[in-house]
Amino acid sequence: MRLSGLLAVLACSALCTTAGFLSWAEKAHAQTHQRAQTHVSHKVKGKKTAPQLKSTVGVAAQPQQVIPPQPAVKEQRAGDETVKIEPASAYTPEHVTVTAHLDRARSELQPDTGATVYRFSRKSLETIPGGDNAPLNQVLLQAPGVAQDSYGQIHVRGDHNEVQFRLDGVQLPEGLSVFGQALMTRFADNMSLTTGALPSEFGFLQAAVVDITTKNGTTNAGGNVSVYGGARDYFFPSLQYGGHSGKWDYFATADFVHDRVGIENTTGSFNAIHDLSNQYHFLGHARYTADENTRISFIAGVSNAEYQLPNNPGQQTQFAEPSYNGSSLAQSLGGSVDSASLSEHQKQITDFAVLALQKEIGKFSLQSSVFTRYSSLRYSPDPLGDLVYNGIAQRAARSVFSTGTQHDVTWHAARNHTVRFGFQVFVERTTSKTDSQVFNQSGEDDDGNAVFDPTPVSIHDGSGKTGTVYGLYAQDEWKPVKNLTVNYGLRFDGVSQYTSQMQVSPRLNLVWTPWKGGTLHAGYSRYFTPPPFEVVSSTSLYKFANTSAAPANYQNSTVRAERDHYFDAGFQQQILPGWRVSFDAYYKLAHNLIDEGQFGAPIILSGFNYRRGQVNGYEVSTSYDHGPLSLYGNFGWSRAIGKDVTSAQFNFDPDDLNYIKGRWVHLDHDQRWTASAGASYTLFQKSWHPLRVSGTMVYGSGLRTDGATPNGVALPQYATFNFAAVQTFKNLFGHTFLGDTQIRLDVTNLFDRTYMLRDGGGIGVGAPQYGLRRTILTGISQNF
Repeated sequence: MRLSGLLAVLACSALCTTAGFLSWAEKAHAQTHQRAQTHVSHKVKGKKTAPQLKSTVGVAAQPQQVIPPQPAVKEQRAGDETVKIEPASAYTPEHVTVTAHLDRARSELQPDTGATVYRFSRKSLETIPGGDNAPLNQVLLQAPGVAQDSYGQIHVRGDHNEVQFRLDGVQLPEGLSVFGQALMTRFADNMSLTTGALPSEFGFLQAAVVDITTKNGTTNAGGNVSVYGGARDYFFPSLQYGGHSGKWDYFATADFVHDRVGIENTTGSFNAIHDLSNQYHFLGHARYTADENTRISFIAGVSNAEYQLPNNPGQQTQFAEPSYNGSSLAQSLGGSVDSASLSEHQKQITDFAVLALQKEIGKFSLQSSVFTRYSSLRYSPDPLGDLVYNGIAQRAARSVFSTGTQHDVTWHAARNHTVRFGFQVFVERTTSKTDSQVFNQSGEDDDGNAVFDPTPVSIHDGSGKTGTVYGLYAQDEWKPVKNLTVNYGLRFDGVSQYTSQMQVSPRLNLVWTPWKGGTLHAGYSRYFTPPPFEVVSSTSLYKFANTSAAPANYQNSTVRAERDHYFDAGFQQQILPGWRVSFDAYYKLAHNLIDEGQFGAPIILSGFNYRRGQVNGYEVSTSYDHGPLSLYGNFGWSRAIGKDVTSAQFNFDPDDLNYIKGRWVHLDHDQRWTASAGASYTLFQKSWHPLRVSGTMVYGSGLRTDGATPNGVALPQYATFNFAAVQTFKNLFGHTFLGDTQIRLDVTNLFDRTYMLRDGGGIGVGAPQYGLRRTILTGISQNF
């Protein structure tokens, strides 16, 4: 009931706010327009003017002459706007649809002034090996400062997992996905990765902002069906279709992924043991353009994925306790249990929907949206095996239901001032349930080691909580002189969940273009990052006291919000047409730095804080794009360290806690050197059968593992190379209904290099993971 009441209040407040603002803005605009018309009427009083024909989006214009019965659709360029003209019959008036200015207005709602932005155009997404079939994390690895980790995770500029995803400018609440991604590359028409000192409209998760401009029926008209697959039972069919009719625009895509590489291999072998995955994805997008200044959009998506957890052969074959050998459990197993034969599974579901209204009224531009996201994760253990190896067989389920609203307004207040303001509110409900089998401790032996009863017992634990996250911002983009832009603002954020905290955060960015092709920027941002609500542990620790699953200690301080001072500066230079180079440096001072780790058998991430944290580094990037040739290269150096664990301490060994309390340690995801590069060339570019070949490279100096000290050693460095060849045939079948045919070949890890992402050691690291060995995949797609 409480959650329902909060949702009702949230929806009503969003509607009232939007309606009130639109009403006020409409009146203000009408008054301004009336004054302007009055002024003009005085000027032309007594003069005759020739009649003029005006074409307005969605409004019928009277034709001047008879139009042929079946005319073709024409597309014209009007400045920066794309105008699609659909002539009709003599009885149907002409319709003009203008869309580009609404897209441009939406992007201006959330500027990246002073931040560092890496953009992926539709062309660059298609060029990466795999194209639309490539996982989203593999695409983002081509951006500067992005390091790869196990379970498909990425780390941007030394942060753990604080990456926010936006669909057409609307931020999605954080979900529970651990493996893979709920969002697919196939959804994107284009996208960008923004990092650095972010302007004040970006809050909550601030390591990076991935903004995906979804495909729609205007940019992706028609259909496409493809089949992709190859090694390791890889089978990936997909279908998409889009179009527009009158004021409506629609698009939908769906795919199915079946393979045996769902999660990283726990060994360096060519094939993993027990690693089958099945994944379903869907995205639907509908837009209604009421007039040239009003658009309503609806996006809905579904992701459903099931994974087998890979086995790690050769582990200890039984739980180490003296009375186990004669127990009924040991007799039922008969000594045949091997860690290579375990059967553990995990299922992840994500559903989301976004409803957005975009409106332009005179000097105001507005986007208001409501959104919801449901995310769940369920872990099914091997009932006997987990108990034997870990002392606990736990069936775990977590879910989080999030809903909220986001409003962004741009006001062109004066020639040199653009004011932006808005707010976001998330209401979230999280639940956690576990059913565990453990051994009860019955005493101690002569050496002080625990002795356990050989009969397992059951422990049930469950919890739920409702909370809110909210933020407001205001900023002014000021151009005091021609070549200088100053973007300054304030942001107020708060969280009321397991912890209740708030903060006012100033932001300042400077952008200077002192010479042609050169841009310098510098910025400071104060950040407030709420703890990840769905991964805050609420385990009733004392339920497991005196059992084989007892924690090392019973400290469990609340995970708190992270507060940062973030500094960033850099420059970009256009050297030759198509050739760009850039350099960027950053430094972050953190209080209550948030990190996450896997503690226990279920692969569910749990959050904790370091009292102090420091992250600093620099990046160098270059790209060249001219004609059929495209090249890029990125290089980054980073250091991420933390000191004194101040929350969720029960997950840590007491000796590690004591060491970290007074000493700096590397974060487990700290990678000193990171690099990526790529090249593509199109042969026969102007013919009916162009052939594009491309390659990418990813280098990492290695994440951290335990040595003499926690996270004291870097894993071995690695470099992997990928190759792709795409042959396109234009109108191969010679039928007007059919479009281009495309055949592709992709090779991942071309030189079959064995490399390790994790060795099972380090803070919050549960098992070893190795990178994918050489994998050859082919596919064919057909437009229609």
